[in-house]
Amino acid sequence: MEMKSFNNELEFNDKKIMIKVILESSFSKEIRILLKEGQIMKEHKTPFPIVVHILEGTIDFGVKGEVHTLKKGSILGLEGNVPHDLTAKKDSVVRLTLSKLDKAERVEKVAEGSSK
Repeated sequence: MEMKSFNNELEFNDKKIMIKVILESSFSKEIRILLKEGQIMKEHKTPFPIVVHILEGTIDFGVKGEVHTLKKGSILGLEGNVPHDLTAKKDSVVRLTLSKLDKAERVEKVAEGSSK
């Protein structure tokens, strides 16, 4: 058994989106994304299905030309190969569940290539 917390060491950064792998299990990677208000993760896609859970804050989640406002407690599932983007409407803590087959480095590269 391994226990971790998404609430420890919440260090938002004005200049970049903060990505951290919180827990890796035999079937998934649980990643925390910290977005300051106004930060954007540009459009991207993943080869595998994902789950996005808003732990704090509010984000606009764009998919297929539609924007969905997700608030604290919102959770969604998205199939692989679907382009999507995120815009923080408030400082936000996002839990991203990736397939074990996916790479956290891919998420970090998307964040690095995104801007405020």
